[in-house]
Parts: sequence; C-alpha cells; structure tokens
Amino acid sequence: MSDNVTAGETSQQSRGGLAAGLGAYLLWGFLPLYFLVLAPSGALEIVAHRIIWSLVFCLILVTVTRSFSQVWKILRNGRLLGLFVVAAILIAVNWGTYVWAIETHHTADAALGYFINPIVTSLLAVVVLRERLLPAQIVALSLTVVAVIVIAVGYGRLPWISLVLAFSFGIYGLVKNRVGSHAPAIAGLTMETLILTPLAACYLGFLAFQGAATWGAAGEYVNAGWLIVLLTLSGPITAVPLLLFAAAARRLPLATLGSLQYLAPIMQLTIAVVVMKEPMPTSRWVGFILVWIGLIVLSSDAIMRARRKNREQAGLANPSVRAEKS
Repeated sequence: MSDNVTAGETSQQSRGGLAAGLGAYLLWGFLPLYFLVLAPSGALEIVAHRIIWSLVFCLILVTVTRSFSQVWKILRNGRLLGLFVVAAILIAVNWGTYVWAIETHHTADAALGYFINPIVTSLLAVVVLRERLLPAQIVALSLTVVAVIVIAVGYGRLPWISLVLAFSFGIYGLVKNRVGSHAPAIAGLTMETLILTPLAACYLGFLAFQGAATWGAAGEYVNAGWLIVLLTLSGPITAVPLLLFAAAARRLPLATLGSLQYLAPIMQLTIAVVVMKEPMPTSRWVGFILVWIGLIVLSSDAIMRARRKNREQAGLANPSVRAEKS
C-alpha cells in the first residue's frame, strides 16, 4: 500500500514538474511577441520597467511568503552580495540585448543564442569548474564553432547577439549555481532587481525629464492605457517563468528538464520566420542545423548517462543484484 502511495505521489510530482517546466518555457517562448507590442518603448526603457516592476512583484511575494530573512541573509554576507552584483549585471546585459534584438528584428539571432547556450554552459564548466571535457561535448563545441564561422562568413560579421546572449546567460547560470543553496529563486531575483533598481529609476527619470518617456503615450499597437498595463506586467512576466522553472527543477529529472529548454528558442525561431518574416539565408540555416546536430549529440549523451546512472543506483538498491555482483 505504502509503495503504491509513494509511486502515486512521485507520478503526481512529475506531472506537476512537467506542467511547471512547460509553463516556464512557453512563457519565455512567447516573449518576442510581448516585447513587440511594447513599441515604441525602447529596449533600455523596457528593461528599466522590467527591473522595477519585477522588484515590486518580488517584494509582494516575499511579504506574502514571509521570506525577508532570506533577502536579509544575502545583504549581510559580503561575498554572497558580491556574487549577486555580478549576477545582476549579467542578467541586465542579457535582458537588454534580448529586447534590443527583438525590437530590431534580430529574433532569429536571439533564438540561436539560446540554442547555443547549453553548449556554452558545457564550455564554461570545463574552463571555470575544471570539469573533464566529454567526447560528446567536444563534438558539440566543434560544431558550434563551425556554425559561428559559417554564419559570420555568410553575414560578413560575427553573430554577436547570439554570442552575447549565450555567454551572458551561461555565466549568469554559473554564478547562480554558486549561490543557489544560499538563496531561493524569489529571494535571488529580489536581490538582483534591488541592485539594479537605482540605475533603472535614474534612467526612467532621465527619460521623463527629456520628455522622451513612453509611459502614458500611445503605442504602435495599443493605446496609452494598455501600454501602461503591459509595462507594469513586465514584472510578473519576468518573475513567473523563473518561479515555474525553479518548481520544475525540484520535481523533474535533469534530462527531462534539459529537453524542455529547447522549446523556447524553437518558438522564438518560429516567430522570427513566420510572424516577423526575418530573412533566413542559406548560411544561417546551415549554422542552425550544425548547432542542432551538436545539441542532439549533447542531449543523447546526457540521456544515456542519466539512464546508466539510474540503472547503477537501482542495482545498488537491490540486494539480489548486490549478491550476484559479490
């Protein structure tokens, strides 16, 4: 009876984790459409609003969950606070580059950046954490380098948007990995937006002083009232996917979560090609295909390693298997 209850609870947790993961990546996938509707607000203005309203939303959640002690813990720890300053700078660069890419119709480049990100994360693990480079990672990294060269030759320039997004988010993930055990997702995002809010407020104040702020002005696609509502909603739209992702990470196997992460860039690329009609010359398609092959190699290797590990753990947990081995 207890085994059935445990299995049922595990299955329910997995379904909940899958729903949370799908929700997170679907929301991230639809972000290009959201940022397009915010025109004529500029990229920096949108990011400034995103920072401030994310802080407001996070403070509400922190109040409801009574978790101010977790934020205070970060503020009292100099080393931890320093890491969050680095994380805040990285996420600001990432957000700014991403929004600018959408507004200037470089959504396909943004999608490529998030396709490359898992491969960049593998590279950072080797360079920074001194992890051993696996054969699958060597193949994926090699294909990515070739893809970047092909796209650069085809365009006459490096795909810098893709590289900035991939490396800024990759290094951000590395920093967050270092502080993860000390700060839950909501406390971490509260801290990052708290650090960035003075700069964001100063920038919005400067725009207002110059008469260049779009707050209260009519947008290209919506009226003034709706633009205010949409800019205000940038807080929940930023925080909710992160919270869903954190919930999914606690409930899903790493291999499953890793497979879901490609949903967002697939949606972004679809929006770029179908909705925004961005040009996709041969060199860009070749670059994307090379990266996809690298990701298939990387994902297949991760899945096989996870299955092998599960079999080994199951064998250790089974007394009869241990007896046979002995």
